[in-house]
Amino acid sequence: MNEEMPIDRNRAYQIVLLALALLSVLTLIAGCGSRSDRASGSIIHLHKLEILPTPADKTVKPLRVAIAAIISPQGTVDSYTPLRDYLSQRSGRPVQLVQRRTYQEVNDLIKSGDIDMAFVCTRAYVVGHRSFGMQLLAAPQVNGKAVYYSYLIVPANSTAQSMKDLRGKVFAFTDPLSNTGYMYPLSLLADMEQTPKTFFAETFFTYSHDNAIRSVADKLADGAAVDSLVYANALLKDPTLRERTRVIERSQPFGMPPVVVAPQVRPQTKALLQNILFSMNDNPSGRAALNALGVDRFIPVEDADYNSVRALELKIEVP
Repeated sequence: MNEEMPIDRNRAYQIVLLALALLSVLTLIAGCGSRSDRASGSIIHLHKLEILPTPADKTVKPLRVAIAAIISPQGTVDSYTPLRDYLSQRSGRPVQLVQRRTYQEVNDLIKSGDIDMAFVCTRAYVVGHRSFGMQLLAAPQVNGKAVYYSYLIVPANSTAQSMKDLRGKVFAFTDPLSNTGYMYPLSLLADMEQTPKTFFAETFFTYSHDNAIRSVADKLADGAAVDSLVYANALLKDPTLRERTRVIERSQPFGMPPVVVAPQVRPQTKALLQNILFSMNDNPSGRAALNALGVDRFIPVEDADYNSVRALELKIEVP
């Protein structure tokens, strides 16, 4: 008679549960994925990682570029539109041109960080660098030179030969922060121990150099001091100005009106913008933008290039 082996009921129960669990897992794996995936034998390899595409609706922050009112608003739009398009093409960002009526308003935008880059006048840079650390980015080179001048101009039929001949006349300044359009004529008055109030019958601000030129050409003013670069460009655009105005004095050379950024700008952004500006002469689109500005190229610039402006400040004792 055969003896029956004793049965461990607990162990048998565990074996049954394990078998059922294994069956459930196999069923779950078979059910994962679509029927087409299983039919095609599609396999996901976790070791083959790919870069996810950029979402189509990702917002690109515009590059904001401020233009000081060295020339009038319409002149600014005409001259700087090709540059705007070039900057957009090279940076991969839309570019917004920002204009303000005065140089100080542009300086305020730079200080607050509301713009990325700005084209300013020389003294606006000197004041901005001193007051909040405005940084140089580049400067234009024109006709092979990196300097410009202040021209004292009068109507073509005026008998005046120098500033002293404009005593008791009407004079047009450009902007309180302008070097060529305000600081230089003030220095000429300081040489005679005079001020605008004691020397001129009347003065007014035009807030752009081309407006100052036209004020003299139209005989609204007996004289004005203007940016030599703007004056030369104005004569090219309107040859009649050559017959209606003339230059009676020229200043010492000054460092070119620079391109600047705010002190809080990221180093990567500053390097990118410099690379774009310095390489403009290397391709047709860049050269077209330079031609529209009347510029040969953009070049590196140093703070010491503006010491002549600081010398004028000391001469007339401005803060």
